[in-house]
Amino acid sequence: MSGLTIRNVIKRYGDVQVMHGVDLDIADGEFCVFVGPSGCGKSTLLRMIAGLEEITEGSVHIGDRDVTRMDPSQRGVAMVFQTYALYPHMTVKENMGFGLRMNGHPKDVIEQKVGEASRILKLDEYLQRKPAALSGGQRQRVSIGRAIVRGPEVFLFDEPLSNLDAELRVEMRVEIARLHKEIGATMIYVTHDQVEAMTLADKIVVLRLGRIEQVGAPLELYRDPDNKFVAGFIGSPAMNFLDGVVEGGVISVPALKTTVKPKVAMPADGTRVSVGLRPEHLEVDTKGDTHMVDLSEALGGVSYAYLLSDTGEKITVEERGDVRSEEGARVGLKIDSARIMVFDGETEVRIR
Repeated sequence: MSGLTIRNVIKRYGDVQVMHGVDLDIADGEFCVFVGPSGCGKSTLLRMIAGLEEITEGSVHIGDRDVTRMDPSQRGVAMVFQTYALYPHMTVKENMGFGLRMNGHPKDVIEQKVGEASRILKLDEYLQRKPAALSGGQRQRVSIGRAIVRGPEVFLFDEPLSNLDAELRVEMRVEIARLHKEIGATMIYVTHDQVEAMTLADKIVVLRLGRIEQVGAPLELYRDPDNKFVAGFIGSPAMNFLDGVVEGGVISVPALKTTVKPKVAMPADGTRVSVGLRPEHLEVDTKGDTHMVDLSEALGGVSYAYLLSDTGEKITVEERGDVRSEEGARVGLKIDSARIMVFDGETEVRIR
């Protein structure tokens, strides 16, 4: 297995530049997730690593090899797509071994590699079935198995769970995490789902408009985001952002009808800022009267109260256990100032 190094990668389509000097190091055996909204460049970056998109400028190294201009078949990567792309007339076993057979591998080698992949993915009882007789999750496992038998240096996953229903997504997420632990391969995984990113990744790369916003471990990005975009993208439900202005060494927040004094280097008076509060770091005060409960959403062990401030700004609050705010009620908010994050109102960079 090998790590991966990307240096100053730029991608242009004619006069339009879509990737802007991407630099990234992925260690050998690391599970790295590219995450970001639609159009951020995560799939384009993955396809450039695979060799399916030409790199305009920059370089990609897998291990010690410069693969920037190599044919995809020579790069030592295997890609799992959103669509399963299985041959409907072939059995599971034939689908998994097809690539090896086309490359002239001996039958006993194919049998051994398909058998090992089948064991890892728990597909033994399905080897003689055809794709039509499989569920969506089983088909995706066959697609992953087809990648495993090639013995690649790097596995590439392009939103592989997007076509599955919610229950199967969770099941396959667990399967992929287990697969990574068992084979220890370098894996790069593209998704727009930040829950998948948080649960699977050793390292998350947050992309926006063809640029890397921040790289780090899941909890690092959650607890210590560099800017408002990362803070809002990582975490579900998203962080609350409220307009504020610095006055006399504190921040006046009209939506909260109060001032706050977070533990940050306070900017000059008059500076406009955005105050960030995660739903789980807020608490509804039933004795207060500053906000109206617009909607209450019960999900079992956790509920979310969607509050509406007098300024029109919306605030999401997490409630645990059997506690659930009543819609239409007037309530207050309890705020832990140590949990507040502050972002510059113009640049959106975190103020620490």
